[in-house]
Amino acid sequence: MSVLLPSRPTAPDSRRWWALAVIALTQLVVVLDATIVNVALPQAQLELELSDTERQWVITAYVLAFGALLLLGGRVADYWGRKRSYMVGMLGFGAASAWGGLAQSGTELIAARGLQGVFAALLAPAALALLTVTFPAGRERGTAFAVFGTVAGTGAAVGLALGGVLTEFADWRWCLLVNIVFAVVGLAGALIFVSESRVEGGNGYDIWGTLAVTLGLAALVYGFTLAESGWTKPDTIGFLVGGLVLLAAFVWIEARVAQPLLPLRIVRDRARAGAFLIQATIGAVYIGMTLYLMFHLQIVLGLSPLMAGLASLAMTFATMITAPVAARLLPASGPRVLMTGGPLIAAAGMLWLTFITADGNYWTEVFGGLVVVGIGIAFVIIPVQNVALVGVDHHEAGAASALVNSAVQIGGCVGLSVFTTIYLGAVERSAEDGGGRAAALTDGYSAVFLATAVTLVVAAVIAASMLRGRRIETTPHQPAEVPAHVG
Repeated sequence: MSVLLPSRPTAPDSRRWWALAVIALTQLVVVLDATIVNVALPQAQLELELSDTERQWVITAYVLAFGALLLLGGRVADYWGRKRSYMVGMLGFGAASAWGGLAQSGTELIAARGLQGVFAALLAPAALALLTVTFPAGRERGTAFAVFGTVAGTGAAVGLALGGVLTEFADWRWCLLVNIVFAVVGLAGALIFVSESRVEGGNGYDIWGTLAVTLGLAALVYGFTLAESGWTKPDTIGFLVGGLVLLAAFVWIEARVAQPLLPLRIVRDRARAGAFLIQATIGAVYIGMTLYLMFHLQIVLGLSPLMAGLASLAMTFATMITAPVAARLLPASGPRVLMTGGPLIAAAGMLWLTFITADGNYWTEVFGGLVVVGIGIAFVIIPVQNVALVGVDHHEAGAASALVNSAVQIGGCVGLSVFTTIYLGAVERSAEDGGGRAAALTDGYSAVFLATAVTLVVAAVIAASMLRGRRIETTPHQPAEVPAHVG
């Protein structure tokens, strides 16, 4: 059995609140980088002459690498050392960001974004693990996780707003180069305020499982991007089938390996599996709709990058205002009601957005829809993590927490590839009708919003069907101490 190696004295570390600031900064960087580039993409596409497919991969490369490698990153941090993993992750993230900010071609930019995702997958679980050992129990732990959760919840919105500011007043490249500043601050803070900790004992790594899930997801996503030229073409079918075979192989490996990347018993619980699926659908909707929303606001409605970033905050503020209401309703209603109703409300907001027009305006066609989407999302994000994590064995809490984050990222990259295929098909059909470029683009964005509405209805069906049966606990999950892995 693995045991947690004591990493600090019994007395509280006087540097712990400074350590919290450093760790929270890390979470902000990792989350905002999933959205900060969205605002900059129209300018980046023009300068680097990206195709629409390449444009999609600027986002997909990051979330795919991040989501697929999170589970491995958590295990590496546990055994190799959390502070060491944090610092290597931060250094690599900063270097990859510099490469992306200086990229002279679409290929370079996509590769740099993928490398960002690789180091984010090491950085994020190391930061969370450091937080758990820095604040092991008591009221301070609750305060620390509240700060961490708030930063995580607002990071995407900060990314959109900051991306707008940097693109407007500097250049789209600064949406990546700004990470160098964060990296320097994070590295200096870790050196001064963060103590090392790790898990001693068996330190096996599930390399074959990692390869199977990473290559399987990449093949699946690439297959969806090829589908824009035809679903029945041999290369499209080959990559889609190959991806599914590799993911099936991943499940087979996890059932037999001594120290699996993902213990399958975590997802055998029906309610918990449903929560992970809902997380994936929410990731798909959020990442897909924010990307195409930015395009509509800037390219069709003519908003500046700054105004487009600020305009998107209507959804964020609606979520922040509604979240306390959802939290009060949860104990009485239970998670099934909120997690079924929330996606349906959000779907109504997405349907609102399908009525956008090429000559419309933000206040009449976009603002209301974003508010409704934000309200619906709030009713999902409050209970979903509790359902996903409550009842998980202590020694598997780390893997389950990583899976929550992985589900969002993986759902985002798969969803984005599907939505892009839908978008390109709608634009092509509209262009053939001779309605003009703005009308064709608007039809494409509207098709994406309709697809996200359907995805949200699927999430509601998952909640209604998979969260039935036994009563599900609704006590907010308190993250356990960083788990010791049992071989």
